[in-house]
Amino acid sequence: MSDIATSGVQQVFQLKSASVSMTALELYFFDNDRFEETLRDKISQAPGFFRDIPLIISLEKYEGLDSELDFFKIIGACRRNNIHVIGVRGGNDDQRRLARGASLALMPGGGQRDRDHEAQATAEKAESPAAPAPQTIVEPPPTKIISQPVRSGQQVHAPDGDLVILAPVQAGAEVLAAGNIHVYGPLRGRALAGIHGAESARIFCQSLEAELVSIAGHYKISEDLQDNGWKSAVQIQLRDDLLVVAPLDKA
Repeated sequence: MSDIATSGVQQVFQLKSASVSMTALELYFFDNDRFEETLRDKISQAPGFFRDIPLIISLEKYEGLDSELDFFKIIGACRRNNIHVIGVRGGNDDQRRLARGASLALMPGGGQRDRDHEAQATAEKAESPAAPAPQTIVEPPPTKIISQPVRSGQQVHAPDGDLVILAPVQAGAEVLAAGNIHVYGPLRGRALAGIHGAESARIFCQSLEAELVSIAGHYKISEDLQDNGWKSAVQIQLRDDLLVVAPLDKA
């Protein structure tokens, strides 16, 4: 009898939901040479951040010709730079058909989700008689609180809500949250807030010394941060697709 049978394992695997931090590449047009050149330039700014990351190609603002869109070349350029393209977001039917032909996962864009939700709500309203709306209690998303220093090589992940750290985040550490990140001490590692796309998320810290900060996929590295609020108490937020650093006493 096999070891699997004697151990009492009855199933080959189970499927469970998982929250994974992913970066979206917002594509405006595609030119193979310019694409890889720009990709290498971005990677050179923060090589540790980009190495082996899963990547989504966002087509929601794509303005190029469908005939110029070559997902095989995009995948190849990314693989040569240790980035793994796993799917596309948004796009028209022809673009999504091209993506499917390249074995990429298809994800709805923001507009498509809104249309789907609206259509579902309309259908449910048409099928159901008018009734008083039930009162529901909306629970706030959970906040994860860490009281110990986050050391180099560690990763702390708050997949559903805010992350509060009552100690330093050391260089080489990474903290991620679906919502806001609060660091009551020096932030020397990497902080990624709004990892599921929440552009209203913010990062707060008592001393900005970060290797990288990111909100909803928009990021700045330490070289970009040292001219504004470096080693002081700040908040970081997204305004018009740009990360803005402001002193906490003037926020």
